[in-house]
Amino acid sequence: MTMSLVHGAAKLEFGWSRDGGVRGFEGAAGFGPIDNVEVEVGLGRAKDRDADPDARIRAVGAALKWIPLQAETGLSAGLKYEYGRERVSGEGTARAHSLAGLATWAFEQGPRVHLNLGRGWTKGDEDLNFWGLGLDVPLSEQVDFVVETFGEEHSGPDRQVGLRYTIAEGVKVSAAVGRGNGRTIANAGVAWEF
Repeated sequence: MTMSLVHGAAKLEFGWSRDGGVRGFEGAAGFGPIDNVEVEVGLGRAKDRDADPDARIRAVGAALKWIPLQAETGLSAGLKYEYGRERVSGEGTARAHSLAGLATWAFEQGPRVHLNLGRGWTKGDEDLNFWGLGLDVPLSEQVDFVVETFGEEHSGPDRQVGLRYTIAEGVKVSAAVGRGNGRTIANAGVAWEF
């Protein structure tokens, strides 16, 4: 959802993901230093089983999200800047920057539509535009059904469906599965806002 942490709030996120032959874990911590702004740092570890020999991937990153327009119903919108550094065993280090426009329309009945449009810059590689479109539909007070499609320039779209379950105030677990560009994708995670 296109919202930022409130001033003084924090979050922790942990997850597992599969993207074709790449499987791994990631974690992130975020903080709301001022109203409408969220700062996040993260790290990830993965293994690419499609590489010969298997490749280990280590990543670190940071993000800054500014959401000046936030509403419980109607339009919420803002920007997100991300920096990431990825090191693959046997290869060099890649550094990437991206900037995305984020928008969510929340209906009074509960569903939310999300749209993300952005551009990524990778040193020594092609700059690419990317996009994402998603829909959250509440099934109950605690469970949301989520469907999304996303992709980048010069590739077909990825699609996935999943569920998000609110265990307690500020604690959510989620899982999703999908396909795209000839590969299977899946993820599961937990998020705690406090």
